Amino acid sequence: MLAAVLTVLYPLAIWFGQGRVEPRWLAALLLLAALLRLPSLAISRVARWAAAGALALAMCAVWANALLPLKLYPVLVNAALLAAFGYSLTTPVSMVERFARMREPELPAAAVRYTWRVTQAWCAFFIVNGALAFGTAMWASDAVWSLYTGVIAYLLMGLLFAGEYLVRKRFKRLHHA
Repeated sequence: MLAAVLTVLYPLAIWFGQGRVEPRWLAALLLLAALLRLPSLAISRVARWAAAGALALAMCAVWANALLPLKLYPVLVNAALLAAFGYSLTTPVSMVERFARMREPELPAAAVRYTWRVTQAWCAFFIVNGALAFGTAMWASDAVWSLYTGVIAYLLMGLLFAGEYLVRKRFKRLHHA
């Protein structure tokens, strides 16, 4: 839970800290994010790669005392989520189907197809969101980067959740599921 809170607040912390705290010290936030994910490393190859990526970004920030590696963390998070969701599309059970089966173990075939499509939609979201996070890190001001990665991206994610929820309600009504 603490790792999720840190990930959500990370862009704002970087924005507030920039100009006040040297990037090499702000890198401690990224190290903390990686350390908080240690328990998940045993169960997920994607988690191991994401933690290694976070450590590499933190080391680059410390070595160069630069803010850019720290601003690339949201790109890494989107890439890791894309890897996890995308990989699940190559397996018999997609990521969203796994989540759905936690609530309803017996899913009809139409629902399985639906969860496959929702997993694809999330993959598309992670591609676009990651690209925008990369673009703002590279070419936008620190304030724009922080606004996008710390506010707008979460609003867009919330819109996708809400939109999918409404579509799912309609789907269940139409398919009597």
